[in-house]
Amino acid sequence: MLTSLRAVLLAGLIAVAPAARAAETATVFAAASLKNALDDAGKAFTAESGVALKASYAASSALARQIESGAPADLFASADLEWMDYLAKKNLVRPETRANLLGNRIVVIAPKDARTADVPFTQEGFSAALGPDGRLATGEVTSVPIGKYAKAAFEKLGLWGGLQPRLAQADNVRAALLLVSRGEAPLGVVYESDAKSDPGVKVVGVFPADSHPPVVYPFAVTAEAKGDGAARFLAFLKSAAARPFFEAQGFQVLGAGPSQ
Repeated sequence: MLTSLRAVLLAGLIAVAPAARAAETATVFAAASLKNALDDAGKAFTAESGVALKASYAASSALARQIESGAPADLFASADLEWMDYLAKKNLVRPETRANLLGNRIVVIAPKDARTADVPFTQEGFSAALGPDGRLATGEVTSVPIGKYAKAAFEKLGLWGGLQPRLAQADNVRAALLLVSRGEAPLGVVYESDAKSDPGVKVVGVFPADSHPPVVYPFAVTAEAKGDGAARFLAFLKSAAARPFFEAQGFQVLGAGPSQ
């Protein structure tokens, strides 16, 4: 009788264990530029908390639209304020969890072995670096944050008219980075953190800070988040323990204040 009871209890524990483990999982939808930093921070968080993370990296625009369509994301991290605002207006994120955590800079890159060493922010400077047929890689300029920042900067600097026809517009910043790293484009506009992540490129220009809106990364738990794993991960990302992971990739840690 006791043996049978033990067997029943053991079977019950075995049946419950997978469900308990499944509950300790959080799905993160994050801007492509955050991949290296969040992967490293996520490993540290999982080791400390036991909460498993599933991450999907893409352009903020694509991820926001997936969440709008019902994709099962628990935490959203955008590379600009507009796509977080987009979800907030649709009540798809929890406003009390929203925080501007990180900043970044936008830079001009070239392949590591290119002769180009420094590109002046003039039409002549870019024309010389691009050559007669070269393209400038960046994100899609109407929706992908890096592309929108690049367009705003070129417009402010009076360069948009000459450079717009020469753009190679990619689905996300990492795709633009890869075009330059592979030598398929002689120049690109990416975030400083992306340039730091790829040894195949070098920075040949840093945009003036006042030439574009500040690069800000807001984070928020989604309205449909399951369990508390996403909230716990966000709390970890706000803590001093996460700062080294972001700074190692070239991000500026802004703090955890709510965005306005």
